[in-house]
Amino acid sequence: MDRGLERFWGWVHVWRNRTRRNIRHRFFRVIMALCVLSLLAGGYVSPVHAQEAPQLDVKSAILVEAETGKVLYAYNAQQPLPPASMTKMMTEYLVLEAIEKGTITWDQKVRVSEAAASLEGSQVWLYPGEERTVRELFTAMAVYSANDATVALAELLAGNETAFVQMMNEKAREMGMKNTHFVTSSGYPAEDMDPAFRPQIDGEHVMSAEDAAILGRELILKQPGIFEFTTIPEAVFREGEGKGEVRMHNWNWLIKPLVFAYEGADGLKTGNTEAAGYCITATAKRGDMRLIAVIMGAKTIEDRFREVRKLLDWGFNNFTVQTLVKGKEPVEGFEQAPVVDGKKRYVPVVPQQNLTVVVPKGQGGDYQPKVVWNEEALKAPIEQQQVVGWLKMVPAEGDPDTFLANIPEEQQNAVALVAQENVEKAGFVRLFFRSIKDLIVSVFQSVVGR
Repeated sequence: MDRGLERFWGWVHVWRNRTRRNIRHRFFRVIMALCVLSLLAGGYVSPVHAQEAPQLDVKSAILVEAETGKVLYAYNAQQPLPPASMTKMMTEYLVLEAIEKGTITWDQKVRVSEAAASLEGSQVWLYPGEERTVRELFTAMAVYSANDATVALAELLAGNETAFVQMMNEKAREMGMKNTHFVTSSGYPAEDMDPAFRPQIDGEHVMSAEDAAILGRELILKQPGIFEFTTIPEAVFREGEGKGEVRMHNWNWLIKPLVFAYEGADGLKTGNTEAAGYCITATAKRGDMRLIAVIMGAKTIEDRFREVRKLLDWGFNNFTVQTLVKGKEPVEGFEQAPVVDGKKRYVPVVPQQNLTVVVPKGQGGDYQPKVVWNEEALKAPIEQQQVVGWLKMVPAEGDPDTFLANIPEEQQNAVALVAQENVEKAGFVRLFFRSIKDLIVSVFQSVVGR
């Protein structure tokens, strides 16, 4: 009897422990379920959106992925504002373009004019009649934002600053910079210049943050030699010439090892005037992604770098690039393009390069392919490697991606399709009999279709 009661109470004890464990497990599952429901209801921020877009204390700003031109962040980005020395990015572009064309050379000597020597603000104290090489002046402009060196280069290319500023505005229009008008080559306020040397250009000197990003992107993609200069933390002008030496510290403090050094930062240009506040067009590359960030109208020099770092951090933390199409390889369903009036009716095509898109981290992208053919380019004769259309990737759902204003719609999230062989124009007889054949086939299909 005692043994039976002992076994009974043992079973009760076991049952009680199991019941307690089951209750605890069920309670835990209920709590977890409630948490999941809460997260699904909107109380959870996924890793993709772990950081909301930063609140910046500036007049305008924009963040762009450089290769695609996709806009990741914009605040008053189209508002024309004084750009200060960010203006010099256009002067840099035109000088590098002239070197590329062979119009000028790096070792070419430049004789300094009175107009160039008269400039104040950031300068290397050039004097009239002094001779310096293009490389020396370009380094002073890119690193130290020297106004006098900038005007000397402008005069070399165009004869005088007025003519050069006209070149700048023409190039801005070519680039699709719709909210920009240049009055000086350096960004130094025209009203503060000696009237005898002031460029004869009417209007306000302005550029929007978006246009600064457009200009920065053009500079990076078409003149990558700019990085040779924008990554210099310190240089000496008139080095070894005694008391005329000027130690030039890079005004872009994002460059290593300067005070606001930022991982991957390698350009581009700062600016500051009383009207502009503190501005910067910055770029940094990490892994396969390069970002361009523009800040205009920060209140202090330190704020300029703090705010642009916030913007770059947010971009690198929340976005990544994804390759959807490999270059030089046929794309299934789009292996050939229809040719008009050619000996061959179709020409094989491949993407000119990889097609990448920018997507939130952790999400990937659901995109659908779409081809936009260039009808004019598909008229025979066609040459090998000729661009005959664009392969676009369109978001399957949701809002379309936003891009810089100068990128045509057919080129957004797109890659050029190039012909893989030559196609000669067909003769009259061949085209005549082809049209007869096409007509017969069309009639037959129409009859069968009934």
